[in-house]
Amino acid sequence: MLQENRLTKLLVVAAMLPRFAALPSPQTIGSDLTLMFQNDLNWTTASLHTSTIHISSPLNNEQANKACNELNEDLLTTDGPFFKSDAQSLLDYLAFSTSGPPTKQYWVASSSNSHGRCSAISAKGGIQILPCGTKLEVLCAQSAPYRRNTATDLNERFQVQVQSGGVKFTGTRDKLSFRFIGIPYADPVQRFEYSKPSSKSSGSITALNYGSPCIQIGGSGNEDCLFLNIYTPFLPSDASKAARDKTLRPVLFWIHGGGFTGGEGSDAIFDGGNMVSRSDVVVVTINYRLGALGFLALNDGVTNGNFGIGDQITALKWVHTHIASFGGDPSRVTIYGQSAGAGSVRALLASPPAFGLFAGAIAQSNLGGFGYAHTYTEWMSINDEVTQFANPMLDSVGCSSSNTSDVLGCLRKVDALTLQNAPTAPRYVVQDGKIITTPHLMLNGKGPAAPAHIIFGWMRDDGADFIGSFPTAGETVVTALEGAGLDATIAQKAVNSGLFPMPKGDDALQNVFNLTSRIGTDGQFLCIDQATLVAASTNKVFPSVWAYQFDRSYAGFQPIPNTCVPPPTAAFPNGDPSLPYYRCHSGELYYMFGTLGQDSQPFRDAGDLLMSQVSVDAWGAFARTFNPNPSSRYLTARGYQSTLEVLEKEGRWNEVVRGGMAGAGGNALRILDVPFRNEGWRETSQCDVLGFPASMFLKG
Repeated sequence: MLQENRLTKLLVVAAMLPRFAALPSPQTIGSDLTLMFQNDLNWTTASLHTSTIHISSPLNNEQANKACNELNEDLLTTDGPFFKSDAQSLLDYLAFSTSGPPTKQYWVASSSNSHGRCSAISAKGGIQILPCGTKLEVLCAQSAPYRRNTATDLNERFQVQVQSGGVKFTGTRDKLSFRFIGIPYADPVQRFEYSKPSSKSSGSITALNYGSPCIQIGGSGNEDCLFLNIYTPFLPSDASKAARDKTLRPVLFWIHGGGFTGGEGSDAIFDGGNMVSRSDVVVVTINYRLGALGFLALNDGVTNGNFGIGDQITALKWVHTHIASFGGDPSRVTIYGQSAGAGSVRALLASPPAFGLFAGAIAQSNLGGFGYAHTYTEWMSINDEVTQFANPMLDSVGCSSSNTSDVLGCLRKVDALTLQNAPTAPRYVVQDGKIITTPHLMLNGKGPAAPAHIIFGWMRDDGADFIGSFPTAGETVVTALEGAGLDATIAQKAVNSGLFPMPKGDDALQNVFNLTSRIGTDGQFLCIDQATLVAASTNKVFPSVWAYQFDRSYAGFQPIPNTCVPPPTAAFPNGDPSLPYYRCHSGELYYMFGTLGQDSQPFRDAGDLLMSQVSVDAWGAFARTFNPNPSSRYLTARGYQSTLEVLEKEGRWNEVVRGGMAGAGGNALRILDVPFRNEGWRETSQCDVLGFPASMFLKG
């Protein structure tokens, strides 16, 4: 009986193991595989829209059925409430992207197969009946459901396999994309050592679940955390041939924010599927080490800090080596990040080891200026970091040189949470001499700067929740700003200048908050980023330069409750965006990822859906062409009429050209709002008063 029980357990375990040989791949199908979904970003009807897998190798109808069956699907059925419009747009885009004729036919499901006649479809001719022996490309059904990113259906029937560098990766698909989640991109790394790309060259990796976030303040996460996630529409049967044929997709490489102390690439807001399906790009999201574990520097000549930035470079190197096997083009990688992620983008633009690993960069709400924000743009020396932060931390955890002769060895024994939660735990980019070699991003045209196209931008009220708590009775603008790190003399000068008049509302404390929000936004976001853009364009540091301001937001960073949401009304129970509210830090993320549906967030008005559509289209266009204006031909082929109308009626996004002005006689700053528009630089006189003029980076 004991032997029988043991055998039963072995059989159960064996049944649970992934059956790699049985899983489909582009190689077993003998074709490139493209997952296509006509995504209008209206998540309330997403489950009703058509999702299909395109098999690019011509097959007869019998072979087409077998190929779809190998993917655990049938040929695409031609019903559903949106099928006609969806199919038209998908076929139009196939013709556009492959330069094929609109009369090109594809096998779909037949209502009946009589007398050797089967059903096909084309963009121009609709459903047609053809001899079943005809060789055509194939449209298979795609039945994996639309779900939140942490609730993906992991049924084996949706799984798929990719091989790269001798390693087999088992991923899956949902309604939006192929998904390879939780891939370890680095070899195991000891605490306070620099990571290296994974050297694994054989075996298999199950990429179905997110890996652990990096350990952070508050206690979540793990030290074994260097994972990345790939969302892709395209799996090539031969990556080298796809590169030659230029069918690999551009790559968007996301670096999360969180103050260098929190965050993770697996956050539902960052799910890449909506951007993948709408823009035909590959999205990669990553984890990187945070807090003291990611940024501690010592003056021992070995522990030089920037481990978290080094992890980002390691992930970029992994992507450069492997992403073609997942359908991505390593020569068209755009790094993008928000808040600390934007600070990372700025650091990578200045980091020689990262040069050549990306061709575009988007910095969303890069901090700089006064107070804590200063550290994101002006990088400390190791000695300054040690004096101000590392030494006090060493004392607090019992690892100072007065307590031990082996400081680093002592730190490696301390509980990770103790290090992360130490009062002065370092979380700052430093000049380590290798990853970062200059005190800031050099914008004079002479210092190290990556040859990448750039977009920098900010939220209209980015600084609203960075001033601190809501004002209390008797607190002045000057004392509030001084508490946030602005020199009291400069704060008083700003108030006395007349350029920052006190609002005249009935609520005196709200008036103070309004004014501190404006000065905080100028002095910690807007002025630094405008100066960056002016200097970069004037000195021709980057191939192209673009600027934006989001004037509409959805949720966001909100430590002061109810500051970042519009008030509800009877007509707009979820909030009326036309009424006054703060457009807060992180308030653009749902829009530019198109992920309101991942958290079932309601559309407050029609503008929310339009903002998602236009934002995703702009970021996707930049990934494809390094220009955030999608071409009219592309938008027409994809059926994206709403974005096409915005560009035709409200104008295109202007490039910032030499001298910080805009091309084509327009203004340099794109205002992302409903309606969309271009305007001139904001708050230039105010930036002068605060000590952050537009010329501040011109010479250095």
